[in-house]
Amino acid sequence: MPRIAYLGPRGTFAEQATRALTSDITPELVPYESIRASLDAVRAEEVFAAGVPVENSVEGSVSATLDGLTSGGPLVAVAETVLPIRFDVLTRPGTTEREITSVASHPHALAQVRRWRAEHLPGAESVPTSSTAAAAEEVAAGRADAAVVAPVAGQHHPELAHLAHGIADVDEAMTRFLLIRPPGPLPQPTGSDRTSIAVVAHDEVGTLAEMLTELSLRGINLSRIESRPTADRLGAYRFFLDLEGHVADARVGDALAGLHRRCSEIRFLGSFPKAERAPVNVRPSASEQAFQESASWLARVRAGRLG
Repeated sequence: MPRIAYLGPRGTFAEQATRALTSDITPELVPYESIRASLDAVRAEEVFAAGVPVENSVEGSVSATLDGLTSGGPLVAVAETVLPIRFDVLTRPGTTEREITSVASHPHALAQVRRWRAEHLPGAESVPTSSTAAAAEEVAAGRADAAVVAPVAGQHHPELAHLAHGIADVDEAMTRFLLIRPPGPLPQPTGSDRTSIAVVAHDEVGTLAEMLTELSLRGINLSRIESRPTADRLGAYRFFLDLEGHVADARVGDALAGLHRRCSEIRFLGSFPKAERAPVNVRPSASEQAFQESASWLARVRAGRLG
């Protein structure tokens, strides 16, 4: 049974997402105290893989994941899932809304259900906890009347009752999670793939524009770009890019080779099927057929066969 790490404790969205990422196997899920600890466990071969959050539609990218992927031995993403952020409210059996005087959860979770609490539990005191899972523990121990939790928490606390399901002030709030493994065979191209890289550009005028040109010339859509300090010196940044397509695609491989020439550092972070499974839109001049035909033409030219 493969051991899979995730950001603990049990009963959080991280556990729920990691279960979705590993639904095709029967894993032993192992909670770790931080994202970095989860990734280092993969590097140390303590676990087979790790499920980690990478991007939230409200809060933005998860810097601990980005930094953890680029500071240490190489790791690659092999799958992703997008988890809607909807909360359940757990109470002790028989508790009604009128009887609730305290609501426990992580501060971020409490903030994301502020309107619901104002409508249903207007007089209840907020009790901040270290995680949504810890909030369920507070209710089970009688130290709080209700807990705002990830849906999976109910599986770990069958003694508690559900007061509400699927609540959130922001209906479209979502978090993207990645399944991270050591380098090895990559998932096969599906036609609906994402490739992630991290690059440090040469400290020269126009280098960033030249990097983006490498993608534009090959008809590659850039779905995300952001920067993080390299921690080497002030003003030095690493750029994280998500490209539509698979490294096995001719246009993507050609672009990565071009970026390798233009950057002082490039780290491949994986090619994997997109969670939404939407096919990648490729213009005719950047299709696999177009690349194969141009490569065949060049081979004939180099061989002196121009007829």
